[in-house]
Order: sequence, then C-alpha cells, then structure tokens
Amino acid sequence: MLADDLLAGAAAAASYVGVKPRAVYHMAENGLLPVTRKGRRLFFRKSELDRAFSAES
Repeated sequence: MLADDLLAGAAAAASYVGVKPRAVYHMAENGLLPVTRKGRRLFFRKSELDRAFSAES
C-alpha cells in the first residue's frame, strides 16, 4: 500500500537509510534523491530511497 511506502520528513528518511538528516536535505536539493514537496514538507518513498541507495553501492 502507498501509505506504507511513504516517509514524512527528512529525519524519517535519514533514519530509514542510516544517514544524517542534513545529508538527506543536501541530496534532495541537488536532485540525488527523489522527493515530493507539499508546502514546506518533504515526502520520500521507501522504494525510491532503496533504489537510490542501492545504485550507489
């Protein structure tokens, strides 16, 4: 289900992938991480984070 795949905020995404929140902000700002913005909130999909971080390894 989509709700199970969604993470709200950089802190949640950082915790999921094991990096610091600032790293998530930096990567999202530079287009290295797929992110959806709604107002000032950032939303990340676990499946897209998995793909992004597995490609780097």
